Amino acid sequence: MSTIDIAGPPTTTLPPEQVARTQKAAQEFEAMALGQMLAPMFNTVETPKNGFGGGAGEEAWKPMLVTELGKQLAKAGGVGLARPVMEQMLRSQEARTDPPPERAAREQTAVEQLLLERPALQRTTAQPQPQRRPGA
Repeated sequence: MSTIDIAGPPTTTLPPEQVARTQKAAQEFEAMALGQMLAPMFNTVETPKNGFGGGAGEEAWKPMLVTELGKQLAKAGGVGLARPVMEQMLRSQEARTDPPPERAAREQTAVEQLLLERPALQRTTAQPQPQRRPGA
């Protein structure tokens, strides 16, 4: 599936190849969502009375047709779902790779407080368990 330019380049500090992968994933997500929305429409078609005649073959190929229709709709611009999904994914990735200093400090303080409240969490190695002797 080729990706399309979704309303111009996003503003981000992430590398271009990561942005391209995120854009592709967002477009694939939109294609999947469109396919899921189209599936019930195809389930309402009376297969024995349509032009293809129904049968097991048609039932086997119908999910692939719906999937491809979703991909083509997304490739042609979709319904506008890919852009907000991509922007949210980029924000999430940026937050994970470069947390703001104040948030990092709060997280560090929270971890330190948790360790002070629960001394058992300070142990880094497992304590050996006593061995039971057979017949004891």
